[in-house]
Amino acid sequence: MAYRAVLFDVGGPLDMEFAWEIAVDGAIASACGLEGIRVDHAMIDEASEAAVAAFAPNAYAHMIETLCGGDPRTVERVRQRVRAMTGNLEVFQLRPEIDGLLRRLSECGLKLGIVANQPQAARERLARAGIGDLFEHQGLSGLTGFSKPDPRAFQAAAASLGVTPPDCIMVGDRIDNDIAPAKALGMAAILLRGGRHRRQKPRSPAEEPDAVVTDVLELEAAIEALLAQ
Repeated sequence: MAYRAVLFDVGGPLDMEFAWEIAVDGAIASACGLEGIRVDHAMIDEASEAAVAAFAPNAYAHMIETLCGGDPRTVERVRQRVRAMTGNLEVFQLRPEIDGLLRRLSECGLKLGIVANQPQAARERLARAGIGDLFEHQGLSGLTGFSKPDPRAFQAAAASLGVTPPDCIMVGDRIDNDIAPAKALGMAAILLRGGRHRRQKPRSPAEEPDAVVTDVLELEAAIEALLAQ
C-alpha cells in the first residue's frame, strides 16, 4: 500500500495535554467543592477511568456526572463553573521532537493533515508552536463543523489533500475517536498511548490499531514500517 498522507489528532500526538488535564481535573474538583462535594485525587482518577472505560464521547462531562451523583442541576452548575475556569487557558505543550518528524514526513513528499475536535483557536496555537504551516489541511471541528468520530471529518481531510481514505495513516490517542473511525474507512491507524485515554482498549478486532506507540521515536518507526509495506 502506497500511503500518501498522514493525519494527526491535536490532543495527544501534537499537544501532550499534561497541563490541560491537570488544570481540568483541578477545576472539576474545585467546582464540585463549591457544591459541597468533597473530591480528592483518587476520586478524580476513578471517575476518569470510568469515563474512559465507558467510551464516553466527552470524558470530562462523564466525570462530572459521576462525581455529582447524576443530579442534573448540580451537574449543570459544575459544568458551567468548569467552563468558566478553563475556557481561556493557554496550556499548549508541543510534544518533544514531533516538529522534526512532521518536517521529515513533509520532505518525503507525504501530505499532512489534522483531524481534531478542537476549537478554531487551535489554529493560532499550532502557528505559535511553529508547526501550523506544515499541515495542508487543518480539520479542526471548530472550523469544519465535523466532530470525530463522524466519518465526514476524516473524509473531508482526505478530499482536501487530494487523496482517498485508504491512502491515509491516522495518528491519534483514542480508540473511539481516532482509531475506530479511521479503520472503518480503510485508513491505517497508529495509536499513540498517553494521557487520559492511555488505557482505552479496542472493543472489537475491527478497532485494533496497526501499531501502538508511546513516543515520537516509536511513531516514526511505525510510520516507516507502514510505508515499507
